[in-house]
Amino acid sequence: MNKLRLTLACWDYDRVAALASGAVRPDGIDLVFLAQPVEETFFRMLRHREFDIAEMSLSSYTVSLAGQDPPFIAIPVFPSRFFRHSSIYVSAKSGISEPRQLAGRRIGVPEYQMTAPVWIRGLLSDEYGVRTDSVEYLSGGEEQTGRDEKLKLSLPPQFRVRPIGPQQTLSQMLADGEIDALYTARAPSTFHSRPGDVRRLFPDFAAVERDYYRRTRIFPMMHTVVIRRELYRANPWIAQSLHKAFAQAQRKTYRDLAETAALKTMLPWLLSHVEETRREMGDDWWPYGFAANRHALETFLRYHHEQGLSPRLLAPEQLFAPETLESYVI
Repeated sequence: MNKLRLTLACWDYDRVAALASGAVRPDGIDLVFLAQPVEETFFRMLRHREFDIAEMSLSSYTVSLAGQDPPFIAIPVFPSRFFRHSSIYVSAKSGISEPRQLAGRRIGVPEYQMTAPVWIRGLLSDEYGVRTDSVEYLSGGEEQTGRDEKLKLSLPPQFRVRPIGPQQTLSQMLADGEIDALYTARAPSTFHSRPGDVRRLFPDFAAVERDYYRRTRIFPMMHTVVIRRELYRANPWIAQSLHKAFAQAQRKTYRDLAETAALKTMLPWLLSHVEETRREMGDDWWPYGFAANRHALETFLRYHHEQGLSPRLLAPEQLFAPETLESYVI
């Protein structure tokens, strides 16, 4: 029987390396793995539906569900996670030294609907009282001019979002004090090239993020994996096949990280970091699957709705192929 030949666009993370190499093969699928940076994958999938399966911004995917016939369906696999306290940068000219001072300021975001700023705005509101509608957002390219939102947004009027000028970049504006802060996924270049002008809001971000996790038990997911919906409708079995394969590839990475015979990554104290992470977060610190992620997903969907990106509050079950919400037991 011929296997179904499908394309998968995803960054070359350690947790998908076994899929990229073919060491793990999804049941019934001949997978063509395309290793691409996330910005390229998101743009090409959201604008042109170029791939059968793709890594996708969790926020962009959630925005896409508002249409009459949503183009994608997800599986509960999260190839990218990130604590985002480290991703809030402030201009030295702003005088901002603590989170509550962000209220009433001009905040840069590459795109308002990006997942990283959704989590940042939500945690700032929940933890520090900085309401999403209390600031003005300026959107555009972080390092290059001409970036716009990949998805058309229709935001309630209390959210003020406007594009930066055609020759401006957020990184330069932050260093020059034209914006007070930047919520982003990538560190702006001026954080390194002009360290006297740009700094992190939380210099000791690791301690802040550990405290956040201890209190909330949330390790924020940034991306999920989506399938073109017409492909899924014709072959519903592929959702569970892919889910199993991603989980199998990830288990191999867990084993590699704990290997003591030789270091498989170029980090001299990797074993110490792995042991510390297990003490803080348990053996499965990067969980896939639905049940283990329900609480974090509920929090994210609340943020998405509160920030005007979802017209209604979605339940986590509405994001994923129903076949992947549970598994058989023996």
